[in-house]
Amino acid sequence: MTHIPLTRRDALSAWSDFLPTLVRYSSRRNHVEPLHHNVSRLSAALRYRLLLEDEVVSDTLRNYDFQNVEKWLQEICWRRYWKGWLEMRPDVWRNWHQRVQELNKDLPEVVMQRVLKVAAGESGVACMDAIARELIDTGYLHNHARMWWASFWIHVERLPWELGADVFFRHLLDADPASNTLSWRWVAGLQTPGKTYLVKQSNIEKYAPELLRNLTGSERIADGAVLPTVATEFAETSPQALPDYAATVPRSDRRIGLWMHEDDLLPEVGPLADLTPVAVTASLTAGSYALSEQHIGALDAVLADGLARAAAHFRCPTVLGEDSDPAASICKWASIHALDEVAAFAPTVGPVADLVPRLRPLLTSAGIKLTLIRRASDAHAFTLSGRGFFPFWEKMGNHLRLQGSVSAER
Repeated sequence: MTHIPLTRRDALSAWSDFLPTLVRYSSRRNHVEPLHHNVSRLSAALRYRLLLEDEVVSDTLRNYDFQNVEKWLQEICWRRYWKGWLEMRPDVWRNWHQRVQELNKDLPEVVMQRVLKVAAGESGVACMDAIARELIDTGYLHNHARMWWASFWIHVERLPWELGADVFFRHLLDADPASNTLSWRWVAGLQTPGKTYLVKQSNIEKYAPELLRNLTGSERIADGAVLPTVATEFAETSPQALPDYAATVPRSDRRIGLWMHEDDLLPEVGPLADLTPVAVTASLTAGSYALSEQHIGALDAVLADGLARAAAHFRCPTVLGEDSDPAASICKWASIHALDEVAAFAPTVGPVADLVPRLRPLLTSAGIKLTLIRRASDAHAFTLSGRGFFPFWEKMGNHLRLQGSVSAER
């Protein structure tokens, strides 16, 4: 089973081991190899902020010249770009979630049965079924395999992309609302209108020959056999203003509690580090998404790790809230501790952010303020994410080059 670090200690160790191999990353990253040692496997650690992108970038630029690791830095920054893009277009996430519910209710039985068979690795195309089984068994897939399987689902099986994205969201241990939703839209030709990604057998032969030991059904993905589906609609993606969040926690003698969630589990590093909470709580907010047992287990592990580190850093009581109604659980916890204010990292678009419109009025009605803080580096990256990735990277790359020059001078 692929080892996915789910504690900060393990993530730091895995990053330390991978850092010396970055010189080979650009040439090997697309190869889908057993155990995936050619990629970092840090996606879950970065998704839950057991490890910060800032830490990875800083370590990289201290050890390498920018031009030698630009592809690696691009891959690290894709996650923030996707998040920033979706922050300006939250309806894309809401429309996807609503569409999944509608499709599960309204799809013809014969189509839904095919959805279930393909998702279970029973499509009859051996290489694609091997990818599906790896997803189910390990909760992880190499990015190239994710693209192949998404393309197979959309353009070969002709199944709704929204339900394919739901399969990934439920099973992937690193499932990120922005990266997952927008990557599936890209494969479908919706993210960049008219530009689809088509799976090809020759591409799999080049990068994952092990997958083609069994050629059953492979004629369905032969070069030239896959034709793109035609997108029937294109969601409005005009950007709106980014939410206005605080950058720092104001010093106060008020009774403050810290709310931790799966969007950022590293309060001891950054703007919350000097907070003096009287209590800390963490909550699982994605319980309504029918997550796999393996995914729920990963969430339990990262939340437990975050709470343990918070207890050691802030030296105050910590508790894992009830996930049946996280908003009510947080409000009850705040009332028990007679809090004046609850502070938290600002969630990005997804299940945690969806909780805030219910949580805030509950706290307000109890006379408790909710303060959401955004890391400065996130705020900077998000402001650059209004258009495509390459305009984003032109500005972000220049920013990181400057950062690398400063590190070199030191």
